[in-house]
Amino acid sequence: PCRSVLTVACEQTEVLLFDPISSKHIKTLSEAHEDCVNNIRFLDNRLFATCSDDTTIALWDLRKLNTKVCTLHGHTSWVKNIEYDTNTRLLVTSGFDGNVIIWDTNRCTEDGCPHKKFFHTRFLMRMRLTPDCSKMLISTSSGYLLILHDLDLNKSLEVGSYPVLRARRTTSSSDVTSSGSSGPRAVGSPSQQNDLGPLSEKQMSRSSHREGGSPRNSLEVLTPEVPGERDRGNCITSLQLHPKGWATLLRCSSNTDDQEWTCVYEFQEGAPVRPVSPRCSLRLTHCIEEANVGRGYIKELCFSPDGRMISSPHGFGIRLLGFDAHCSELVDCLPKEASPLKEIRSLYSHNDVVLTTKFSPTHCQIASGCLSGRVSLYQPKF
Repeated sequence: PCRSVLTVACEQTEVLLFDPISSKHIKTLSEAHEDCVNNIRFLDNRLFATCSDDTTIALWDLRKLNTKVCTLHGHTSWVKNIEYDTNTRLLVTSGFDGNVIIWDTNRCTEDGCPHKKFFHTRFLMRMRLTPDCSKMLISTSSGYLLILHDLDLNKSLEVGSYPVLRARRTTSSSDVTSSGSSGPRAVGSPSQQNDLGPLSEKQMSRSSHREGGSPRNSLEVLTPEVPGERDRGNCITSLQLHPKGWATLLRCSSNTDDQEWTCVYEFQEGAPVRPVSPRCSLRLTHCIEEANVGRGYIKELCFSPDGRMISSPHGFGIRLLGFDAHCSELVDCLPKEASPLKEIRSLYSHNDVVLTTKFSPTHCQIASGCLSGRVSLYQPKF
């Protein structure tokens, strides 16, 4: 958060730490986990969490990196996502076991910390909290986007214990959630995952709709509109939130794996203008087709700290994208219909497919990492 350290999650059990200003290598945690490291999240300026395919989460202190603060056990498959509620100081993780687990970091010991299963859904890919922690968004490999409104992390959600907000028939609650585990699932090509239940117009309508106000932890089930999808279904591989909570950013791949899109969806809050015609919470505003390289790998994209630009992996580099050519605020250039994102600049410095990119929270600086392990840092010339 204070931009003093850049952390890098690596495939072969390692975590790398760099000084992003000098590009100096600070330290390598060579055995941070027993399998691939997937994600890193800072809880404050010194404490950070890592998650891994070894099914664990580890807490680390920058002041003492020789040993972990503690290791957290609770998932039964690859752990892919870490979020943190700064209001309650609760750590939130999700994995390919379909579980979202809450960890009470207020009561951590060397043996771990108390935890509970908060939510379960099949085919879970990514989970995010909005900046104010009022909503939880969950994307799935079968093309659904789940939104838990008016979030209360202190209440665990069992199947059927939450209201499902919808105005017309979509998928049933039993199709989205299940009391049993879906078991481990590798990240592969979406075309290899047709058994995950791709969407069909004949089976359900395109989206479910939210009806005005809602009780705590109300679940909305959406099928986001994706350009070029043409009824083939899609896999939502990457999920990010606008830093001001205005929109969500998705990276989607078609089930035939021949198209890949970056899409921006505006949050539409409050009751609909016409109560007889409810609307869903999200509306597609901008999109752009991606390079569709690196088959089977997830490409993580991000918003800039002010939310005016998007950095997106694109082949052997990254593209900086804006809502218009002037990098205007999203609220100042909302189109009536979905419009293309504008390419502001392309940066190519890798010799392999770029998988991740991140803006510095405080400086005019971007980092990118590619499949072969190279990390690049960019900053503008003034």
